[in-house]
Amino acid sequence: MVISRFFSARLVCLSVVGSVALLAASWSTAQSFPNKPLRLVVPFPAGGPTDIVARPLAILLGERLKQPVVIDNKGGAGGTIGADFVAKSPADGYTLFMGTVGTNAINGSLYKKLSYDQVKDFTPIALVASAPLAIVVTSSDISQSLTDFVKAARLKPDVLQFGTAGNGTPGHLAGALFESTAQIKLRHIPYKGSAPAVTDLIGGQISSMFDPLQSVIPHIQSGRLRALAVTSANRSPVLPNVPTVSEQGYPQFEATAWWAVFAPARLPEAVLAQLRSEVEKIAASAAFAEKLGALGIVPNTDFRESLATFQTREIIRWSKAVRDSGATVD
Repeated sequence: MVISRFFSARLVCLSVVGSVALLAASWSTAQSFPNKPLRLVVPFPAGGPTDIVARPLAILLGERLKQPVVIDNKGGAGGTIGADFVAKSPADGYTLFMGTVGTNAINGSLYKKLSYDQVKDFTPIALVASAPLAIVVTSSDISQSLTDFVKAARLKPDVLQFGTAGNGTPGHLAGALFESTAQIKLRHIPYKGSAPAVTDLIGGQISSMFDPLQSVIPHIQSGRLRALAVTSANRSPVLPNVPTVSEQGYPQFEATAWWAVFAPARLPEAVLAQLRSEVEKIAASAAFAEKLGALGIVPNTDFRESLATFQTREIIRWSKAVRDSGATVD
């Protein structure tokens, strides 16, 4: 009995010591973080919509943390290359991920085999922005409206192409959803990011694009591209004369892109709390809104819902969309 009590007391003591040690380690990490530059991995090439959101965020985060935040573009395979890299990186706060609706909500149900788990392999930090997609053609295209585009597609099934930033991106899935909704057949042309797809669209190598608004709006405003529709529930303030898809005969159609900051799984709580606080302040700041507002991107300013909860809801919504559309990627 005495021996049993001795060992019980010893176990309690060791447990307390262990807990104190963990708290001390967490406190020490918080006190020293960050003491070197951070890396923000963007899973698409420079110049695309995700890159456009990430760059001002990186600058502002660097200013707040007093350490440079370097953008690292790792494009390809619908964002899965960059996502997999971060998923396998050390969970120390120095490698962050500019996650998207594609990498962290769509790809899990779209890809037959995925090298990372879009939930288990990441620590959700904060949602920073969202934007509608635009359906665009060149200014010389015969389609003056979405109705014209659908008619042309029905006359030439599987001939008219739509370019996107890659397999599994919001543009790809929105295009597939629209094909299903409008009962047309387009030919999907995936690129390694939005920028090369836009270049080919302007050059006449592809017929159309489904892409987040910010990557195409400069070309819409310059007159080189024509916006047939936006995919949000309401018209975009930066393109008030462009109707939504739902206004043009397809009620309830809605597809928006979003961007959020993630870290590898099992990020220390103290580091997570610090990064979440700083990223949320940046997303809600006037400086961030000023950088993105003219591009049709809406910064997130309401953090009552956690990114984890938001992501869970988005995964459910988009997995249904993938099933309904029949889209899949090997």
